[in-house]
Amino acid sequence: MADEVERVGRRRRRKRRTTNLRAESTYVPNLLTYARIAAIPFILYFIDNYSPVRSFVAMLIYLGAALTDSLDGYIARKYKQISVLGKFLDPLADKLMVSSVLVYLTAMDRVPAWLTVALLAREFAVTGLRSIATTEGLVISASDSGKQKTAFQLIGTLFLLIHFRYPLWGYKMIIDYHAVGIITLYLALAMSWISALDYFLKFVRAVQAAGKTEEKSDPGPGAAT
Repeated sequence: MADEVERVGRRRRRKRRTTNLRAESTYVPNLLTYARIAAIPFILYFIDNYSPVRSFVAMLIYLGAALTDSLDGYIARKYKQISVLGKFLDPLADKLMVSSVLVYLTAMDRVPAWLTVALLAREFAVTGLRSIATTEGLVISASDSGKQKTAFQLIGTLFLLIHFRYPLWGYKMIIDYHAVGIITLYLALAMSWISALDYFLKFVRAVQAAGKTEEKSDPGPGAAT
């Protein structure tokens, strides 16, 4: 009898989780995340070393997709649509978009291969640490250097997508968007590894603090019973 009740309970929990995922899939923040993922092939399609117009279109699509990243978070918090599906898809969409564009720009000789490898290696390293921290129940706050890295990387990528030289509006000075983009990515690289080191140190401190808490809560074999 108890086994039958447990089986019924498991079936109900599975049905409830399935229903929740179906509902979450239509949340507005998640729809924006789908759009960000769907924009990736269009960005890559319009990147062109010989067409300023196509390159500018690629930049506009990338910018629009990047703006949805901020918008979906705002909507999720304001309308209480934070979901398990969104927690999975949002960082996945960000990494897919950034990685795809950087790799494609490298293939188009707009970004040095070593720079792309260094930027992506940092992303994988921090993602791995975040996964371990989540599994262990550790809460590690985001650093200001991480936010600065994101800003520099966004601006640098936008400039690299534009790629060509254009006169500064209202002035005779010519701006080499490719050169400015590369310099900005160098700054993003510096901030990315500074933030990675900061995250690693916070992770180590959190693990040590958790270990000390467990030691205090465990009276040991010699304690009175």
